[in-house]
Amino acid sequence: MSTDETSRFVRLRVEMVLEVTDLDALTGTALESIAAEYGEPVAGAGGGESAEERMHAEATVRADGAEALASLVDPFDLVSEVPGVELAQASWSSESIEYDPDAEGWDDADDGEEGLFLPRDGDDEEGYGDTVAHNGKNDGEDGDPAQRV
Repeated sequence: MSTDETSRFVRLRVEMVLEVTDLDALTGTALESIAAEYGEPVAGAGGGESAEERMHAEATVRADGAEALASLVDPFDLVSEVPGVELAQASWSSESIEYDPDAEGWDDADDGEEGLFLPRDGDDEEGYGDTVAHNGKNDGEDGDPAQRV
C-alpha cells in the first residue's frame, strides 16, 4: 500500500486502570474544575440552563469517583505536544471496576479482549456514555470537534 493510499487518520486506543488513593482530593479538584468552567455562582441569579448543567455536573462528580476522574481527563492533553498531529475527535468514559492483577485474564489485555474491564457486580450499563462536563479546554466551543461521549 503506497503512502497515497493510507489514511491520514489514526485511531489510538488507550486503556488505563488507575487507583484512586484520595477520593476527597479527586472530587475537590473536579469541583474546582467545574467552578472554573462555569464561573462562580451568583447569589440570586437564575442562571437558567447553565446553572442546571453545573448542578448536574457537581452532583455527578460528588456521587462517583470515576465520573470525577473523567471530568478531569482531557485526551487533547495527551497529544497537544506531539508534532505533526492534530486531534480530530476524542471520546472517553470511565467506570469503577474490580481490579486484581493476579487474577486470570488481567494479563490477556494484549489479546484485545473486551471483557477484562467489567463493571462491579450490581452495576448496570444504563447511563454509560452520559456526558459529564470536563475541564472545558476542548469542549467544542472553540471549533475543536473534541468531545466526551
